Amino acid sequence: MRYHGLEAPFFSDVAKARAELHWPYAPFEIPSEVYTLMDARARGKSAQDAWTARFSAYRAAYPAEAAEFERVTSGELPKTFAANFGAYIEQAVDKGEKLATRQASQRAIAALAAELPELLGGSADLTESNLTHWKSAITFTAAQPGNYLSYGVREFGMTALLNGVALHGGLLPFGATFLTFADYSRNAIRMSALMNQRVIHVFTHDSIGLGEDGPTHQPVEHASSLRLIPGLQVWRPCDVVETAVAWRCAVERRDGPSALLLTRQALPAQVRIKSLIAGIERGGYVLHEPTAKPQVVLLATGSEVQIAMDSARQLEERGIGARVVSLPCWERFNQQTAEYRQSVLGSDLPRVSIEAGVTPLWYQYLGTGGKAIGLDRFGESAPAGELYKYFGLTAERLTAAALELLK
Repeated sequence: MRYHGLEAPFFSDVAKARAELHWPYAPFEIPSEVYTLMDARARGKSAQDAWTARFSAYRAAYPAEAAEFERVTSGELPKTFAANFGAYIEQAVDKGEKLATRQASQRAIAALAAELPELLGGSADLTESNLTHWKSAITFTAAQPGNYLSYGVREFGMTALLNGVALHGGLLPFGATFLTFADYSRNAIRMSALMNQRVIHVFTHDSIGLGEDGPTHQPVEHASSLRLIPGLQVWRPCDVVETAVAWRCAVERRDGPSALLLTRQALPAQVRIKSLIAGIERGGYVLHEPTAKPQVVLLATGSEVQIAMDSARQLEERGIGARVVSLPCWERFNQQTAEYRQSVLGSDLPRVSIEAGVTPLWYQYLGTGGKAIGLDRFGESAPAGELYKYFGLTAERLTAAALELLK
């Protein structure tokens, strides 16, 4: 006799096990004493009533502190946050500093920490490289409470812990490592997204711009790998302003995690009017529009945005109008209306992208007639500038690709 693939000896073994355990109950029947043992309703109500009474007394004695406690445990941001951090972003526009985006991130963290006492930072043994520690941060130890954790070389453990902190509530956690080590923490990143938790994953040294550490530490497939995780918003900002906006969006997001991919090398500030900040928040926007009618669209993220800007100037010297589109967060851009996305990408214009990573995912924006310039192989060990030239991640190559499409 077979039953759903099980043979008769199986049922004989089950009967023997029941007899050995003195288990007279039918399949799926739960004894009443188990129900009684597992019923925690009375104990739970007693504990809840005691907590409610205790907190009511606390609120009466310390109304301001109680209100702050309720704010952080509910996940709400301070009423002053939007205005204060918005002013910080506008100041970044005015300053126009050339910085590595990991340095820009450190400044943004310091500004956030001044507004958000619930911010809990940390790094997996790379604090000095990730630049995730800020001046007023206190490193947590067994003898001292704090708001910064040193996780050691434990990328997966760190990320799993971030998930637990987010699930508990009352703290806003972020943790950092090199982007290439996202492989070690990927399963926990996936759980951040699956559980819709407000966790911020900071990844620095985001490309071959890492330089001399070589291909083992130069991520080429990792940005695309993270972009494939449902619910994870992946940011690859091009300068100080985009980095600050990425942090604000990550902090304000309540329905899932964010990943910030940041450079080791310094990047120039892009000239933009303050109204473009809203475009950054939408994940993609027109950073540069030529004076004449655009004939081609150049798309880029992160450190390659400046390459696209340089290429646009080369094309305009040839009398060809080139629009430059920065796409710091594909997930947010894809959530925009079709009308907005078309207004950014152009409806009938040829498109070329450049990013220091694998290229296949770019064709969702380029179409079959577009061209993606990237790195569909592993890197090499050399200074960042030499690597960009060696692999053809240059304005000259981008310009040549654009001209080829316009033939």
